[in-house]
Amino acid sequence: MSKVARVNKDVCISCGVCVDMLPTVFRFDADNLAEVYDPNGADEAAIQETMGLCPVSCIVWDEEG
Repeated sequence: MSKVARVNKDVCISCGVCVDMLPTVFRFDADNLAEVYDPNGADEAAIQETMGLCPVSCIVWDEEG
């Protein structure tokens, strides 16, 4: 099984930390909430670091496979 990042949009406050840190993975959706648009846009370590910077911890790992 592999891990895939996901944004819990019910918790997201649109601060932009993830979008600023990893624009290759995260972007804002039409409601100005963060979303993962390319889960392979960075390595797991970079995504984990960005998760740690989220002030509301709305980025989580989902198991895939």
